[in-house]
Amino acid sequence: MPMVDPSASMEAMNVRLQSVLVQRGVRPESLAEVCEVDPKTVSRWLGGRVPHPKHRHNVAQHLCVEEEFLWPPTAEAPPDSTNAELVATYPNRAEVPRDVWLSLLRGATERIEVLVFSGTFIVQSNPQVVKMLAERASLGTQIRLCFGNPNGDSITARGREEGIDDTLSAKIRASLTYYRPLLTQELCEVRLHDTTLYNSLFRYDDTLLVNPHIWGQPASANPVFQLVRSNDGGWFDSYADSFDAIWAAAQPWTL
Repeated sequence: MPMVDPSASMEAMNVRLQSVLVQRGVRPESLAEVCEVDPKTVSRWLGGRVPHPKHRHNVAQHLCVEEEFLWPPTAEAPPDSTNAELVATYPNRAEVPRDVWLSLLRGATERIEVLVFSGTFIVQSNPQVVKMLAERASLGTQIRLCFGNPNGDSITARGREEGIDDTLSAKIRASLTYYRPLLTQELCEVRLHDTTLYNSLFRYDDTLLVNPHIWGQPASANPVFQLVRSNDGGWFDSYADSFDAIWAAAQPWTL
């Protein structure tokens, strides 16, 4: 019998989905691969969480059953909970309290993911952050840091748009020097991307800080939205998927 995530215990277990998986001989991990989601997401479905419509369709198609059988329509549709993921907003990045950054980092147990161009402020605001990341990794937290490629076309364009020319490339190179100790640390990866970056992303387990980029302005001058994941297919998942896409195309940083 498939294992169910204890976090879903407050919801009614989806006995039908569990039964069909057993009958078809399909493991939850295999279903996760088919739907391109984390196995824990499938565990939540088994625990009673209703997937995003796209995932419901894929599951039903893969298992050769009617979608309505796995998720019978209810008399009253549940309210849209997308907005519930937005828990805080800040007018600019400097307005995010330092304690918020530190508490999220210290509390992450599964993953920490960062997507930036230079991210210089991270180490400048807390010189111990690299040591803290290494400590998190030693306790089993996966660390994935993705910086802009200082030689990339996107960095050249961004520097031109902000009116700082080669300064951004220099900031990236300076920022990377702080993270050298992580290259030999298990569960730590650092990659360089060359993509148009619409948002800087800072993920700590199921909490995500999104720093949108406004054309011609440095990221520090732009607002920050704090999201907490509450449902499949919401804002959180959309941003998380964008991180995965950029990460997949990024190149490992090596000395």
